[in-house]
Amino acid sequence: MGIYEELQARGLVAQTTDEPEIKELLNAGKATFYIGFDATADSLHVGHFMALNLMKRLQMAGNRPIVLIGGGTTMVGDPTGRSDLRQVLTREQIDYNAQCFKKQMEKFIDFGEEKAIMLNNADWLCKLNYIDMLRDVGACFSVNRMLAAECYKQRMEKGLTFIEFNYMIMQSYDFFHLFQHHGCQLQCGGDDQWSNMLGGTDLIRRKLGENAYAMTINLLLTKDGKKMGKSQAGAVWLDPKKTSPYDFYQYWRNVDDEEIIDCLRMLTYVPVEVIDAVDMSSGTEINKAKELLAFELTKLVHDEEEAGRAQETARSLFSGGGNLENMPATVLAAGDLADKSINILDLMLKCGLIPSKSEGRRLVQQGGVSIDDAKVTDPNKMVAAESLQAGVIIKKGKKIFHRALLDK
Repeated sequence: MGIYEELQARGLVAQTTDEPEIKELLNAGKATFYIGFDATADSLHVGHFMALNLMKRLQMAGNRPIVLIGGGTTMVGDPTGRSDLRQVLTREQIDYNAQCFKKQMEKFIDFGEEKAIMLNNADWLCKLNYIDMLRDVGACFSVNRMLAAECYKQRMEKGLTFIEFNYMIMQSYDFFHLFQHHGCQLQCGGDDQWSNMLGGTDLIRRKLGENAYAMTINLLLTKDGKKMGKSQAGAVWLDPKKTSPYDFYQYWRNVDDEEIIDCLRMLTYVPVEVIDAVDMSSGTEINKAKELLAFELTKLVHDEEEAGRAQETARSLFSGGGNLENMPATVLAAGDLADKSINILDLMLKCGLIPSKSEGRRLVQQGGVSIDDAKVTDPNKMVAAESLQAGVIIKKGKKIFHRALLDK
């Protein structure tokens, strides 16, 4: 089985411009391909995981990845799938975020000599002359076709700014530049980027008379049709300082039963035939599959030792053992307390267990919060400093445990 057939078997391939040519390139290990990452935060998150895994798979098959950091495009902001305008970052913030990305990506991609390369589109986009860009590139784009693109639809409802309208042109120019200067024949990305990617292949054809290719992969969606990668407390990050290995493990351990097989196929390196043999009618088998998924992904993002610790902690907590050493914990400062106590909602916010007090209030009122095995029913409950000095264990729902303690 070639790498292209492997991607198909795992349900990854969504759309392609020229399937026979792409299949031949990838299976022969002769493709130079790129995926872009806008540096909007100081860590990659689960939403980037599919792209990183794709790059890893294709590189293992002999193909050459180009990681493109969007130092220039981040200044504009991709309107795809958004109903609001992205926050405008400074050059210094973007450069710092790009450095953080590189460290995390090195766990997936080999940047050794003659291997993958990382580029920043600010190096060429920020040098472009506006009039020249309008004359040479703008003339190749139809406004009518751009407005019909899926990537602009949500922003059109609230008002698409001119700066966002230029995003497709900038992304297309990236492909044009990489094709000319780095021999990049293929752009890959999530299926929501299809319109932007077609803009690049069309620009190369119009300006150079050459064929370039685009391939999108299916997005990993929840049963509600939303992109995976969000917890009740926010994004699931790859940086262990933002999302601990245990919390990362638990996110995947708690995916819905309907999502487990797709996650195993699309995200792990477990053989397809092993995944296909999972008995989804057996609760025991489903739980084993969830543990396998959580372990494999935590091992990929962190390492096998961290994955083992997270699994051991989870098992001991749910069996009543309560392994405090590896349990996620938040250390509070004395200044976090008022009158030697802290409100339960404020405490849960400090611990990153809820995105807002309103969400915490709802959880408490529905009986979804416990402290040291005692159910909390009053959102006005105060937790005393004496309790925090010894450490308290907050349980949210049936599966999330977190320790809070006061700095000594």
